[in-house]
Amino acid sequence: MGGLIFGAGLTCGYKIASLMKKNKTIHGDEILTMVKKAFLEEGPIEGSWIELKKVPLRKFAFKTDVYYGGISRMEEDTLVQYEFIADAYTGSILDLYRV
Repeated sequence: MGGLIFGAGLTCGYKIASLMKKNKTIHGDEILTMVKKAFLEEGPIEGSWIELKKVPLRKFAFKTDVYYGGISRMEEDTLVQYEFIADAYTGSILDLYRV
């Protein structure tokens, strides 16, 4: 009987922990580091920024919180700026565009 209760407690604890982890956001600095790393694979960057305040985003049936950020770098002797929108829970880049 004690083993059954222990097992049930472990299962419930795992489920609660996974639900809590789903709702945990990644800090904006970590996301900016990931984006910079991807850009650095193609060449040096001049500057970068990210808004550390999460903003709700709704696109059709998709709802999440996002961070807005940007990267600038030299391309053919011209400073080019990119802005991105990153999911606050996964760090995935939802949109990336040249300004």
